[in-house]
Amino acid sequence: MGKEAISVAGSKLYGPYTPGVKASGMIWLSGQIDVEAGNDVKSQTAGALAKIDGLLEAAGVTKDAICFAQVLLDDINDFAAMNEVYGTWVESMEIKPARAAFEAGALPAGALVEIVVQAIDSTCCR
Repeated sequence: MGKEAISVAGSKLYGPYTPGVKASGMIWLSGQIDVEAGNDVKSQTAGALAKIDGLLEAAGVTKDAICFAQVLLDDINDFAAMNEVYGTWVESMEIKPARAAFEAGALPAGALVEIVVQAIDSTCCR
């Protein structure tokens, strides 16, 4: 199987990359930010997660397929606010993804949060 690009029409890119790649049942999404969602970490977290939902839908899976999430914060003091939104987003998932969250200042476009996920399309390779 070859690689398949995953994207959503009209999504803004901040560099020379593909929003997502699917190969052999694995799905890798590039870091998602949404500075247009607002000037606070809760709004930007919700926006990034909505972009992830859209990309996963384009890949033919739901967020339940996510195995790992990585959350980069401009300021680790925003962890609780981000975690509140993220916690609501994963609440319905039977198995929540493994996750790492840390401060990584100077995110693209002045974002307060960037979220990267990896997922598996279990229907691909049975």
